Amino acid sequence: MSEDDRLARVVLSCGVEPGDRTTSSLIRQLGARRALEVQLVPKPGSGLAERLSVVDPVRQLEQAARCGIRFLVPGDPEWPVGLDDLDHGTEVQELGGTPPGIWVRGPMPLTALTGSVAVVGSRSASTYGAEVTRSVAGHLAGAGVPVVSGGAKGIDFVAHDAALLAGGASVAVLACGVDRVYPEQNRRLLAHLAAEFAVVSEQPPGSAPTRIRFLARNRLIAALTRGTVLVEAALRSGALNTVAWAEGLSRHVMCVPGPVTSYTSQGVHHWFRRGNATLVTHGAEVLEVVGEAGEHLVVDPRGPERPRDRLTSVERRVLEWVPVSRPAEIDSIARLSDVHVRDADPTLRRLEKAGFVCAVDGGWRLAGAG
Repeated sequence: MSEDDRLARVVLSCGVEPGDRTTSSLIRQLGARRALEVQLVPKPGSGLAERLSVVDPVRQLEQAARCGIRFLVPGDPEWPVGLDDLDHGTEVQELGGTPPGIWVRGPMPLTALTGSVAVVGSRSASTYGAEVTRSVAGHLAGAGVPVVSGGAKGIDFVAHDAALLAGGASVAVLACGVDRVYPEQNRRLLAHLAAEFAVVSEQPPGSAPTRIRFLARNRLIAALTRGTVLVEAALRSGALNTVAWAEGLSRHVMCVPGPVTSYTSQGVHHWFRRGNATLVTHGAEVLEVVGEAGEHLVVDPRGPERPRDRLTSVERRVLEWVPVSRPAEIDSIARLSDVHVRDADPTLRRLEKAGFVCAVDGGWRLAGAG
């Protein structure tokens, strides 16, 4: 990409609100420089041209670089190609499109997010939700899968924290500039991610978070990852917006069930009932969903094995007709179990050796009875 195109993308990133499909469409059709030129023409009732005209892209890049912030555009070696899918017609709540560029703070190259998983959910996480999130994110990180979330309170914080405690990588995608902290309670976490891994935003440095910017941010979380895990979400939770983006981008959507009486799980259950998500309860199941064919296969769970599980069908049938206390003769047991008496005799002796039955005066009965 030419330097002029890159500078045009800086101007558009600074002057246009995130998720503006018109801008992304113009860039795709005309290129960044031409898209900027046509939007610099004043339009009645819009202040966009004025906002764009006052942006000094060279100064923006210089100031960002002094803060350790880089600006990535499509075609850069570090550009996450998953973001390009946002231009393929997907739209949620009138937002969409690939951003003109993204601002990144931190040493981790975003190419390392290939195969990553997003873990999102309620800001008002319950103890149950936090425990499940910690288990899932920790398992993913331990398997070398980066965990992506939104840096918010609740489920987001736990997901980032669990990944770090497991020795893995985690990236936060913000609705504000990567040089700002929101929420304030997560200052230490976001500072650590910026120093050791990465924080990402399509908003230029210095930008404040707004409701629309949170919704637009969610599409980046979905696009950057192979799948999204929804742990807890009420019916109006913003986390549902993230899984809507994941579904629209043909990414895996996974839902963790909660108590049916839980307000913070109603949105999760509703999404699952729509039939568009896979139920997961553990990090191993998440790995199976997002892995390549044949990878991370989970063995179907079953209860503990009991001694009777190792018996043959004939042995189980004969044992079924051995009385508890009053002994029965072999011919009676054979008749009731529909086994020839010649087969019943060795079967009973094998069962006796295994400790299931015992021979007593008058025939056979269950061992340990009476």
